[in-house]
Amino acid sequence: MVQYTMNRIYFFGFFAVYLLFGFAAYAQSPQSLSAMQNWQVGRNIEGRDGLDAANPFYDEAIRLCQLEIDNNVATRDTYTIITWALRRQNRHSEVIALGQRGLASFPDEFRIMQTMGESWFFLGNFNNSLHYMQMYTHALPLGERSSVAFFFVGEIHRLTQRFHHADIAYTAAVALAPNLPLWWYRLATVRAAVGDMDEAIAAFEQVLRLNPNHQSAIQRLAQLRVQ
Repeated sequence: MVQYTMNRIYFFGFFAVYLLFGFAAYAQSPQSLSAMQNWQVGRNIEGRDGLDAANPFYDEAIRLCQLEIDNNVATRDTYTIITWALRRQNRHSEVIALGQRGLASFPDEFRIMQTMGESWFFLGNFNNSLHYMQMYTHALPLGERSSVAFFFVGEIHRLTQRFHHADIAYTAAVALAPNLPLWWYRLATVRAAVGDMDEAIAAFEQVLRLNPNHQSAIQRLAQLRVQ
């Protein structure tokens, strides 16, 4: 009984310390963190609380990176982080300008290429977006952002009605990141568009396994099953 009580004390003591240090990381001001730390905290906060809450950390990451650029001490990480943060703030023209500058110094920095591909997409330039996304996926088919890059390639092909190409890209995306209902939904729609009904049904079913309340998938699946 004594040992059980002591174990509980140790456990709750450890848990309290864990919480203290965990919350302390978020309690830090952006000015006390490096550019990379600001980026990482910003992403965590954005996922939990939204962009407005994350913006102070993104702003500080951008400021620190811009200082390095202005002082001619920028590294490949400098340009990578600043384009990441600008992309999260939807400042796409700035992503392109700084990305091009970064690639002039570090032409093999594929992280910048992938970010530029996203910004070109949102600027409506599908040709440039596809160019950068394909450069990334060809160089790093299993890279950290490959699933996202393949998804954007699929989006471009879907929007330009090259549905077979979109199918290939979306299939690669869900193979690398299989738990995103939207991606499976996109895959299902392009399969349906080319008449591949059995595979479309299978993809819509996967959407509903991940999100049983996905109304568009429910409706499309019901339509396909009565055809």
